[in-house]
Amino acid sequence: MLQLLWALVLLWNVVTLAAYGWDKWRSTRPGARRVPERTLLWMLFLTGWLGAWLAMAWFRHKTTKPAFRRLAALWTVVNPFWLLLWGTWRANAAA
Repeated sequence: MLQLLWALVLLWNVVTLAAYGWDKWRSTRPGARRVPERTLLWMLFLTGWLGAWLAMAWFRHKTTKPAFRRLAALWTVVNPFWLLLWGTWRANAAA
C-alpha cells in the first residue's frame, strides 16, 4: 500500500511540474487562458510541493510574486506528504 502511495505522490509531482510549466508557457502568449494561482497552490499542497518548487526554479515561474511564494512555503510545511513520510518511517521501524 505504501508503495502505491509513493508512486502516486511521484506521479502527482510530475503532473504538478507540468502544470507549472504549462502555465509559464501560456504566460508568454497574450490573452491565453492560464492556470489559476489557486489551482497551482492546491496542486502544491496535495503533495506536489517538490514538483512545484522544481518548476518555479527551472522555469523561473511565480518567483517575483512574494504573496505566492509565502503561500507556497506555508503549504510546503503544512502538507500531507509529511504524514506519508512519517507513516513510511513507522512502518519500516516496526518491520
